[in-house]
Amino acid sequence: MEKRIVVLGAGESGTGAAVLARKQGFDVFVSDSGKIKDHYKEILFNFDIDFEEGKHTERLILNADEVIKSPGISEKSEIVLAIRKKGIRIISEIEFAGRYATGKKICITGSNGKTTTTSLIHHMLRKAGLNAGLAGNVGKSFAMMVATENYDYYVLELSSFQLDGMYEFKADIAILLNITPDHLDRYDYNIEKYVSSKFRITQNLSEDDFFVYCSDDEITIRELERIVMKAKQLGFTIKEQKQQGAYIENDLMKVEVDDDIFEMSLAELALKGKHNIYNSMAAGITGSVLKIRKPVIRESLMDFKGVEHRLERFIKVHGIEFINDSKATNVNSTWYALESMTTPVIWIAGGIDKGNDYNELVDLVKAKVKALVCLGVDNTKLHKAFESVVPVIVDTKSMKEAVTTAYRLGKKGDTVLLSPACASFDLFENYEDRGWQFKKYVREL
Repeated sequence: MEKRIVVLGAGESGTGAAVLARKQGFDVFVSDSGKIKDHYKEILFNFDIDFEEGKHTERLILNADEVIKSPGISEKSEIVLAIRKKGIRIISEIEFAGRYATGKKICITGSNGKTTTTSLIHHMLRKAGLNAGLAGNVGKSFAMMVATENYDYYVLELSSFQLDGMYEFKADIAILLNITPDHLDRYDYNIEKYVSSKFRITQNLSEDDFFVYCSDDEITIRELERIVMKAKQLGFTIKEQKQQGAYIENDLMKVEVDDDIFEMSLAELALKGKHNIYNSMAAGITGSVLKIRKPVIRESLMDFKGVEHRLERFIKVHGIEFINDSKATNVNSTWYALESMTTPVIWIAGGIDKGNDYNELVDLVKAKVKALVCLGVDNTKLHKAFESVVPVIVDTKSMKEAVTTAYRLGKKGDTVLLSPACASFDLFENYEDRGWQFKKYVREL
């Protein structure tokens, strides 16, 4: 009898998993508690996959041999608890796709910088003429890619939620950029659970594989001392110390893998700011491990355009620069954004708080922010954190209102920075929707 696979959630991840399962000959059923977007419905119809929306019918789900859960669905949801109680195995779409992917897997995780680094590495591989796909938490779902395309390399951005459902999956190159408190609401406000989740990227690594990590990140180093790892470890640091991996010497970024050294001037890097030196180093190490030619590594790091919604400097209106950093959904991302600002800032922030501690932003905000425009259903926490350090704080309820308010508060030479430090689901579909609305209303000024 055919093995039955039930997929929970019919977004990018779930639909991709369903298509791959169908192509592998499983009996597939998709269940989504919300409304399925037309685009995904069409795909399910085309592949003749049974689905339901607006509900989870237990009798159609609890007869599964295995359940593939979309990353956005909480472990505490009723249907997940019922599946667990029945003893049915729950995995992530990445775990499932990994069983059928034949190419090398370069996997990137971290609290911040994932999308930028993943896109940069993909850019480098493509420039080197390698047949590489970009998937996971960015771009297409990994499962859909494995089902419909054939790559020699998969560059995968992995969130902690995706990693949570991964067991046998193995990376060839695993990259952990950093660990700062994020999504603690999903980890019972326990940082150790979140750290263990991120470190799942290292599971199953063998001596032929590589683990690339930030040796300046205290939490990462502490955890590394605790676990045994067979893989070859390559660290990157911006504190001047030579090591296998990447380091800085006389304003040069040096990448050392085995006896081979690649170097380039920090001034030549396309991506600016301290956090982006780390991202460029991680990419440089990956290029060296894959033995990509040095001129190609250099060129990639020099001409990479960056990622939409991540510190995207996109327009000046009457001498006021507008920057879209909608992808900053946690405090640490916003810290990096503010740290890289060189002109007075009108800061647009707010949304759904994921257990944020704004204390670490206070000094930066005091030094750089002249006005704070709150954009969220409930802004009490932002007011409390910053009323003593920011002279002007205004509440707004829509992006249009936030943009016009920020514009009115600014003058020539100022910067309006959308860097919310929060999730977007109170007023927007997702961070992209938030960023696109921001750009739309800025263009209308």
